[in-house]
Amino acid sequence: MSYDFAPLFRTAIGFDRLARLVDTLPQDAAGYPPYNIEKTGEDAYRVTLAVAGFGPEDIELTVKDNALLVTGKVAEEPGQKGEYLHRGIAARTFSRRFVLADHMVVEKAELVNGLLHVGLRREVPESAKPRRVAINTPLAAKPRELPQAA
Repeated sequence: MSYDFAPLFRTAIGFDRLARLVDTLPQDAAGYPPYNIEKTGEDAYRVTLAVAGFGPEDIELTVKDNALLVTGKVAEEPGQKGEYLHRGIAARTFSRRFVLADHMVVEKAELVNGLLHVGLRREVPESAKPRRVAINTPLAAKPRELPQAA
């Protein structure tokens, strides 16, 4: 019996090693809404969600505890008469959670032609970056005297 752990790792952004691991795993059926995660630069990423039927007022983005939560809820249209003979465009409530690596910042979000684009960037603060420490020696260092044998 084998287990597919892909759903646990595919929403992690900024964990490049894990992303490569996920690429080698078999893909499972996509949930709603479908999404893409792209690496657009050295430290830049973009998450794109297909949210046809949702407006900017219907979608909420929240960043908390290294997680990006995208939720959507469409209000019923008042006064809509008639019934659907076929409803292929899903407009149901959704919630997608993406795990973010440390120092990931949401730069912008835009909704264009039914696609929600969320721009992310890794911004490591100077205090967290590795730095080289100089080793100082005294200018007038005396040679150490060795203890005499008795």
